[in-house]
Amino acid sequence: MPLTELTEIKADFTQGLSQISQFWGLPKSMGAIFAVLYLSPNALSLDEIVADTNFTKGAISTSVRTLARMGLVHRQTKLGDRKDYYLAEDDFYKSIRSILKGRENSEFSRAIDSVGTTLMDLQASPNQERTEEWDFAENRVAEMKSFFDNLDNLVRVITALETMNQNTVQKVIGLLKK
Repeated sequence: MPLTELTEIKADFTQGLSQISQFWGLPKSMGAIFAVLYLSPNALSLDEIVADTNFTKGAISTSVRTLARMGLVHRQTKLGDRKDYYLAEDDFYKSIRSILKGRENSEFSRAIDSVGTTLMDLQASPNQERTEEWDFAENRVAEMKSFFDNLDNLVRVITALETMNQNTVQKVIGLLKK
């Protein structure tokens, strides 16, 4: 049975983005909030978002702040109104750059650096301590470090493309296909 009511279609979209959010390890409320804001032609208050998502105001407030830090939603104010209102970012490439720039976060950098430190510790061992298990662990950590280094380089390229848009992406994909 096809969905015909706009409210049903929006609810289905909101449910879908909630599931996508959960898949990526984020709260379902973040996906629901983004969906509701993305399909809204006007900025919405927290109370309006709560009404549209059926999540608690506390969950919505926390998730909205996280989405704002990620650059996926933007806070607005209205003259004479003390409430904050929120809009979804509609430039996905801008959002991706914003999220990827978050990799520069010191906690993330420390986690990645720990892989390099582990590899150096494994490589610095005296030869008499080396076993087959040691070599296996060293190779595995070296592969992981290589992956993270390549991923970090890719992220740097993407974040450097300040004018990243659909045309740029199409050109890059075209080059990769050759």
